[in-house]
Amino acid sequence: MITAQVTSKGQLVIPFKLRRKYSITKGTRMVFDEEGGRITIQPLTEEYVKSVRGILKTGNGLSATEELLKEHREELAEDK
Repeated sequence: MITAQVTSKGQLVIPFKLRRKYSITKGTRMVFDEEGGRITIQPLTEEYVKSVRGILKTGNGLSATEELLKEHREELAEDK
């Protein structure tokens, strides 16, 4: 287990070993997620974005974007 201490400004230094392992460099955006009483921190890298792409599916198997487009087309058709 690796630990770090939060500064008075709320900043947290990510230990070098983890920065190197996860390719975290200056300017890397981080995703903070809270679930089940835990906080996770994930680097927002290209690999991370690729890994979560398309995970939001609606009940009918469409992606969230596809569902929104479908609803928009239906609303346009109703207005005619």
